[in-house]
Amino acid sequence: MLSTPELLSGFNSSIELWTGYLNAYTLQQLQQRPAPGSWSLGQVYRHLINDTMFYIEQMETAPATNEHVTAQMTPAAAAIFAVNAFPDRQLENPFNDIHLPQPTSREQLFQQLAAIKEKVNLLFANAGHKGGKTLHPGFQYFSAAEWLQFADMHLRHHLRQKERIDAMLLS
Repeated sequence: MLSTPELLSGFNSSIELWTGYLNAYTLQQLQQRPAPGSWSLGQVYRHLINDTMFYIEQMETAPATNEHVTAQMTPAAAAIFAVNAFPDRQLENPFNDIHLPQPTSREQLFQQLAAIKEKVNLLFANAGHKGGKTLHPGFQYFSAAEWLQFADMHLRHHLRQKERIDAMLLS
């Protein structure tokens, strides 16, 4: 398991990468779907922001409780955590909505990413820890540090989707 400073460093790097990429796109480019039935890059950003906000809620809840301390993640989750990365393939998620709203501005995305980064860093700077875990809908129980690692892995996983969208839009 990576240490909390290593996890924070990875998470911050991923957030900064996504933030930096925003400079290369206009709002119109962010809202353009590369193909029917697929997300625009702006929708990918919205997905990342929404999911990371959920992960932050879990990062706040887990250390504040003694519940589920001995509960484990699934073997599939343990395999992902062991290599610190999602599998290098497209994954189906039944919770993803193809009709996710488009961003209304680049500035909105910049602000939301900055707020996420600030909140996570404050949370771990001030965290007391009782050892509790909260339930992930598909992978069972994660501690606050595991939620942080999962958030970073999720951000990095979607970089491949960004590359596919870029290739379709720029071809």
